[in-house]
Amino acid sequence: MNILFASSEVAPFIKTGGLADVAGSLPQAMAKLGHDVRVILPLYEGIGDDWRSQMTYLQNFHVHLAWRNPYCGLFELQRDGVTYYFVDNEYYFKRRSLYGHYDDAERFAFFSRAVIESPGHLGFFPDVIHCNDWQTALVPIYLLDERNHVPELAGAKSVFTIHNIEYQGRYGRDLLEDLFGLPDSYFHERLLAYYGDINLMKGAIYAADYITTVSPTYAGELHYSFYAHGLEGVISNNAHKIRGILNGIDVARYDPKTDARLAKNFSVRSMKGKAECKAKLQEMAGLEQNPDVPIVGCVSRLVGHKGFDLVVDAVHDIMAMGAQMVVLGTGEWRYEEGFRQAAGMYPGRFSAQIMYSDAFSTAIYAGADLFLMPSVAEPCGLSQMIAMRYGTLPVVRETGGLKDSVQPWNQYTGEGTGFSFSNVDKGDMLWVLRQALDLYYTDQKAWKSLQKNAMTADFSWERSALDYQEVYGWVTGK
Repeated sequence: MNILFASSEVAPFIKTGGLADVAGSLPQAMAKLGHDVRVILPLYEGIGDDWRSQMTYLQNFHVHLAWRNPYCGLFELQRDGVTYYFVDNEYYFKRRSLYGHYDDAERFAFFSRAVIESPGHLGFFPDVIHCNDWQTALVPIYLLDERNHVPELAGAKSVFTIHNIEYQGRYGRDLLEDLFGLPDSYFHERLLAYYGDINLMKGAIYAADYITTVSPTYAGELHYSFYAHGLEGVISNNAHKIRGILNGIDVARYDPKTDARLAKNFSVRSMKGKAECKAKLQEMAGLEQNPDVPIVGCVSRLVGHKGFDLVVDAVHDIMAMGAQMVVLGTGEWRYEEGFRQAAGMYPGRFSAQIMYSDAFSTAIYAGADLFLMPSVAEPCGLSQMIAMRYGTLPVVRETGGLKDSVQPWNQYTGEGTGFSFSNVDKGDMLWVLRQALDLYYTDQKAWKSLQKNAMTADFSWERSALDYQEVYGWVTGK
């Protein structure tokens, strides 16, 4: 099949979050299955010269954006069996940050028009156009009409993936014709109308031929207002074409046997190197050097829906269990300050690293014993999968992808890959954390068995790619 994958960010070229990881890995996995996969993304200022030097200029044209006809340049780069197209327009994309600008609606409407018009200029006949989150939500909507006029789009079907439904692209009705170039007939309850405004994600859910989310549990959770942020009715109306597919991770990058970033490499067969990684983490974090004390790690944005109200409230209880703890991340001031205070109260035992550092996050994944992820909501989550690859056992709340990826420890059978709790409750979290620490202290044989289970769990993109291939087959009949 011919697949055009549209995303507002793609690793390793440009990244702000998990969307980039998906857009970087899934197309490569699809290409390995024999498909012609092409990825299209904006040519942001933040894409470095090392990548730009590998690009080839293809052509330029002017897109049709209502009454505007802005310039669109196309650059090409070949990598790992995938063709990447970079959409050039310095007015829209020569900016320091990817998102958060006053004209984001116009910027990503332009990008969506570039996605929909590029096949006609490239002579590419996509069977599937796979779009992601609100930044490309207009593509399935534009396709409704454009497939009737552009030969290259005549057979194209659209797949839309919801990575995080919280961000929906909601704008005033006045933009419908003036900016998006859509007739007033598109403003109705089964497409874009949303409490008097336009909701781009809602429109994409109705317009796309198929919808995916990033985990099976999240697909079910979206039927409820707590998780769907006002779109639960839209999800229920389209349940017949929605499927949750768990994201994967780059298992070659996150491999303790070969990862050059580690203090010492290790594997399932030989775990000796993990002790050195633990010692290195204690040194980096300013924790007391003690190989026998368990370390609880957190790597996350410090925001409410990640469950940090529970963590801040539980610091004293966790310290009373005899563990060390290191938190890495930035976010809301109340959490940052709470963890700074904890570090001051428990020197050598609690470390607050209020920053983002790839080196430090790797050190936590490899050197910690437990990885705490008590999210209130988590569409998929990648950190728990990465931690498991390095033998660091996750403690998670049973929501979204956390529930789908972490098998709770069964004390009777020895099965499991981590520990989990169901309620958004400090007591429940502490009970499970205490259970995990008790196992660490009292039964190292069972602990090492869990580590082995976690390290050998399959989170490769090859598994997910087969599921997406099935979806593409359903919508195209191929």
